Amino acid sequence: MVKIKICGLQCLEDISYVNEAKIDFAGFIFAEKSKRKVSVEQAKKMKGALSSDIKSVGVFVNEKINRIKEIAELKIIDLIQLHGNETNEYIKNLRLEINLPVIKALKADEQLKLNIDKTIADYILIDSVSDNHFGGTGKVFDYNLIPKTNKKIFVAGGLNALNIQNAINLNPYCLDINSGVETEGKKDRKKILEIVKQFKNSYME
Repeated sequence: MVKIKICGLQCLEDISYVNEAKIDFAGFIFAEKSKRKVSVEQAKKMKGALSSDIKSVGVFVNEKINRIKEIAELKIIDLIQLHGNETNEYIKNLRLEINLPVIKALKADEQLKLNIDKTIADYILIDSVSDNHFGGTGKVFDYNLIPKTNKKIFVAGGLNALNIQNAINLNPYCLDINSGVETEGKKDRKKILEIVKQFKNSYME
């Protein structure tokens, strides 16, 4: 069964929603330029309230390894998501300091297959191409760009209740949802519960 990650959580209210929905992964964004950026203190409180059944993912963009290490040592995150220009050398150095699984975000473009084959990350996250380079566009990309691979894939990019079935049909490791469960830039309990219910019902039909 495909897993669900909801990213961009910002407050304890958001945590209550994902706990109720019983998702698999919860994303905390630490990237400086993100409008959903949270502080270490905010993330620590959220992790404390997060169900033990849900893994927390720290999202970073070209961050210094020492800062990621500091956050990891506080037991705030269970996985590390790299959403910038991080190289295999960077990942190797990161692993020397931190023993956590690594998700590497890659753009859905003509270089995708090559980049998937090259990366040494534990998981791959595929997102739509963004003009601002880091982070997605909140739009669905062409799923035909996804090559056959044995690597575990997170599919992101504009997922919502209207189009999630198309992504489920790809049978990736996990679906990554952010703006598709928001209203006016805030996480929406009704939308979260609706999309998770629809997701789970697709396996019962």
